Amino acid sequence: MNTNIEHELKQDIKIKHPKRYKVLLLNDDYTSMEFVIEILMNVFHKTYEQAQSIMLDVHKKDKGVCGVYIYEIAQTKVFTVHKQAKESAFPLKCIMEEA
Repeated sequence: MNTNIEHELKQDIKIKHPKRYKVLLLNDDYTSMEFVIEILMNVFHKTYEQAQSIMLDVHKKDKGVCGVYIYEIAQTKVFTVHKQAKESAFPLKCIMEEA
């Protein structure tokens, strides 16, 4: 293939990365700190130390970032948190917002 044509094609191709979304846990007065740590470790695959740090952000700053994901994964994480919270009778809220 002609080097000139290859160069032109490479310039015309623009890679569009998917939008990314922050998944956040919101503070409430009823969900136990232990349950929040459990969610962070099981759903978001955080270490105990990472989970504890995020849990303290939720507690002190009213919200904490659990991770940044593409839309479908963020949506699934939010759904999973709400499902597990409901099953455990906690009102824990989880939201996503564009990063």
